[in-house]
Amino acid sequence: MALISATIFAGILLSTAAEIRDTRWLWRRSRSRTTPFQWLLCFPLGTRPSGRVFFWSYVYYLSRFLHALRTFVTVLRYRKLSVFKLFNHSILILMSFLWLEFSQSFQVLAIILTTLVYSIVYGYRFWTAIGLPSACFPFVVSCQLVLLGCNLVCHVGVLLLHYIKGGCNGIGAWGFNSVLNGAILFFFLNFYVRMYLEKRTAGAGGAAGDDRRFVAEKSELLKDKDI
Repeated sequence: MALISATIFAGILLSTAAEIRDTRWLWRRSRSRTTPFQWLLCFPLGTRPSGRVFFWSYVYYLSRFLHALRTFVTVLRYRKLSVFKLFNHSILILMSFLWLEFSQSFQVLAIILTTLVYSIVYGYRFWTAIGLPSACFPFVVSCQLVLLGCNLVCHVGVLLLHYIKGGCNGIGAWGFNSVLNGAILFFFLNFYVRMYLEKRTAGAGGAAGDDRRFVAEKSELLKDKDI
């Protein structure tokens, strides 16, 4: 999975750089004077899902089914599935479909950020799987929170550009996407708060053995948590 994510990251990054290089002259002649960063956040109205950038967006969409298949195999092995995992994978498949169907703005930057984080997370899992030392904090969940935080900031940027530039392509799909991202962020924040409160409760009780078992259980949960 790390190689797939890294391949998509490299492919869409290079394709985006080439697209910006080849179309920058057109942006300079347009009335809105679009910059490369503005294009990453806000596609012009009438943008169609074709070309090298959308090819990698389609590859990313197909990769979401591989992630769902991996989760299905995990269910068969461990006979358990959290509500968040089911929600996360189902929603990500739907969101990536909407990106392609409606040529949604911000999808290029979202795929770049997501595949970068996935590459780091799966590389970290390989690192720990071969017996090398792990981080002293919940690395996987922290990476996901950083990703969601970046997405939140970019969503605000899309909204501002939509009103400043007179419209961004696929804004309806973007609105639905924003609601789904908010739901995922709520799930993660809820998990962090519960983990922190439970840890404080265990420490206040003075039960060192229970505290160690709690930390071990949470560490195992974070280790196996699907991003």
